[in-house]
Amino acid sequence: MSRERTLRTEAIVLKRRNFGEADRLLTLYTREFGKLQAIAKGARKPQSRKTGHVELFMRSQFLLAEGRDLHIITQVEMVDAYPALREDLVRTTYASYAVELLDRFTVEEDANQDIYLLLSKVLGWLEESDDVRLPTRTYELRLLGFTGFQPQLFQCVSCNESIQEQDQFFSAELGGLLCPDCRQSDFSAKPISAVAVKVLRYLQTRPWDTVKSLQLKRPLYAELETIMHFYLTYILERNLKSIDFLNRLREEAALFSSES
Repeated sequence: MSRERTLRTEAIVLKRRNFGEADRLLTLYTREFGKLQAIAKGARKPQSRKTGHVELFMRSQFLLAEGRDLHIITQVEMVDAYPALREDLVRTTYASYAVELLDRFTVEEDANQDIYLLLSKVLGWLEESDDVRLPTRTYELRLLGFTGFQPQLFQCVSCNESIQEQDQFFSAELGGLLCPDCRQSDFSAKPISAVAVKVLRYLQTRPWDTVKSLQLKRPLYAELETIMHFYLTYILERNLKSIDFLNRLREEAALFSSES
């Protein structure tokens, strides 16, 4: 009889749902093995040792046994709980967006340690940053790079000429900037200001310790978000639930502000 195969790995909880009477079904992104589905048996029982170690966004050390269809969590020890991500609704929403985006870009059992480390870093950035929009835009660009969709920001995607310091167009279909002379290559391309181009380049090429000191104005943040969501929605061919929730959150905040 063959011995049961076990896996020891660090992982972050991307998704969870109730399963059976007392279990939880988790989607984990692991350092060594990529994305896995795993059952935390008895995790919903108050006395369970797993309770509190398998919440959303938590980074933990897991011992997994391979079952017939799913991995079974036999041991778990927390590494980082990122508590601030559950204490503030805005941070929770942005963290939900980060894990949902990674989930959409990855398939099961396709390991990528760069993506794992990026996810663990962005959860820390979101926990510590005064403005969560900057780490989110940085994360999007780096995830796109790791998954083969890095936008071309230094040359026109049509004529391949260097982009000049002026307003340009961003083509989701072609994967980058179009110079004004090549606008006809994709009439669905969105206008993008020279300042937004400069910021995207900066976020794409600089380390976070340098990027985090940027101070951007609200209209520029809005432009960057519009461009990135335009590109991501095109690639994924769908809207993300966390984006819809964030938009509703903003609408409610604006309504409350107008009524005050």
